[in-house]
Amino acid sequence: MSTQLEQARKGHNTEALKKVSQEENLRLEFLQDLLSQGKMIIPYNPNHSLDHPVGIGQSLRTKVNVNIGTSQDFPQAEEEIKKVDTALKYRTDTLMDLSTGGNIKKTRGMILKRASIPLGTVPVYEAALRAIEKKGAIVEMSEEDLFSTIENQAQEGVDFMTVHAGLTSHAIERLKSQKRLTNVVSRGGAFHLAWMLHHQKENPLYTHFDRLLEIAWKYDVTLSLGDGLRPGAIGDATDRPQIEELLTLGELVKKAWEKNVQVMVEGPGHIPLDQVEMNIKLQKRVCQEAPFYVLGPLVTDIAAGYDHIVSAIGGAIAAAAGADFLCYVTPSEHLGLPSAEDVKNGLIASKIAAHSGDIVKGIKGAKERDLKLSEARNKLDWETQRDLVIDPHKFEEIREKRKTKSEACSMCGEFCAMRIVSEFLNSSGEADHTCF
Repeated sequence: MSTQLEQARKGHNTEALKKVSQEENLRLEFLQDLLSQGKMIIPYNPNHSLDHPVGIGQSLRTKVNVNIGTSQDFPQAEEEIKKVDTALKYRTDTLMDLSTGGNIKKTRGMILKRASIPLGTVPVYEAALRAIEKKGAIVEMSEEDLFSTIENQAQEGVDFMTVHAGLTSHAIERLKSQKRLTNVVSRGGAFHLAWMLHHQKENPLYTHFDRLLEIAWKYDVTLSLGDGLRPGAIGDATDRPQIEELLTLGELVKKAWEKNVQVMVEGPGHIPLDQVEMNIKLQKRVCQEAPFYVLGPLVTDIAAGYDHIVSAIGGAIAAAAGADFLCYVTPSEHLGLPSAEDVKNGLIASKIAAHSGDIVKGIKGAKERDLKLSEARNKLDWETQRDLVIDPHKFEEIREKRKTKSEACSMCGEFCAMRIVSEFLNSSGEADHTCF
C-alpha cells in the first residue's frame, strides 16, 4: 500500500492524478509537485470505486462539499439518498455523511455505492452513538471504540475523515477563560470536550495521533483536521480558543506529512467580513499551505432561513483569499434537517461563491467561462448560455415559464439593449429603424 502523497514524492503519476490533471487542464508534473509538497490532496480510498477523483488545493478550481445524513428525528436512509441524487445532479465535488440517526452503517453503505465521488465522514459521531446504545452515554465511549470505528469506516471505503485532533486540554482551558457567546458549536468538538472533561484525560486523537496516521496511511484516507472550537457567532471570531486549536493543527499537519498521509485543515464558521481574508492567510501561514476547508464562513448571525446566501458571501471572499474547499450551507442551517430542495439551493449558492473566488485567484478557465457567456449573451445565443451557466436546469425553467415572441428575453423583448445596439452598430444606414 502507498498513498497518493507517497507516490508523488517517489515521482510516480497515479491514475487518480492523471484524471485530476485532465479535469483541471494542468500539467502532470506541476500537480505532482504540489501533491508531493502537501499543497494539494486527492481524497481517494482504494476501497471506494471512484469514477471522478477530485484534486483539492493550490492552483486548482475551488471545490464544494455537500453535507447529508440522517438525524434522530429523520432517520430514514432513503431520504438521504434522494439528497445524494440531487447533489450529483447539480454536480457537487464531494459528499459528507454526517448521519446521527437510524442505521448509520447502512446509510453510509448506500451512499458509497450510489456516489462515485469522494465521501467524507466524522467517525466520532458513530462511535459516540454506539456508546449511547450500548453503554448509555457518549462519555462511556472508549478510546478503542473510537479507533475501531475509524478503521472500520476506512475499510468500507470512506475517502476523507474529519478528526478533531487539535482540540486539546490546553485549548479547553483557553475556552474556560474566554467569555464566548456560543461556546462550542461543533458537534464533534462537543463530543470530545465532554469526554475529556468527564475522564479528565487528553483527547485520544491527539495523544495517539500516530495510531490515527497508521490507519490513514493504510487506507490512504485523507485526514481533515477539524476545528472543534470554531466560532459559532461573529462576536467569537478569531478569539484565543480558535487560534490555540489552529496552532495545534499546524503541528499535526507536519506530523501527517512525515508519515506520507494526506491532510487538509478545516476553518472557522462565523466570521465578519473584515476578518475573512485575514483568517485564510493566517491558516495558510500556520499550516504550511495545506489545503484549507472552509465551513461557510457565515458573515452575519441574523439571516436564519437564508444562511446559504450568507455563506456564499463569506465563501466568495474566502475563496478569493486562497481557501481551497467550501462546505455548503443550506437555507435550513440553524433551523432543521435540510430537504432535497435545500440541498440544491445550498449547493448552487456555494458553487457561485467558489467560481467567483476562482476568477480572482486566476484559476485556469474560470474567467474564460464568463467571457464566453458574455459573448453568447451579446449574440442572444441562448443555447451556448445554457451550456455555460452554473444551473442550466434553472435557466431552462425560467425561459420556459417566461416565454416571449422576441429573440431576446421577456424582460425587454423588442426593446433589448443588446439587440438594438447591435443592429445600429452593424447597420450600413440603410435599415428601416421605424421605432427609433
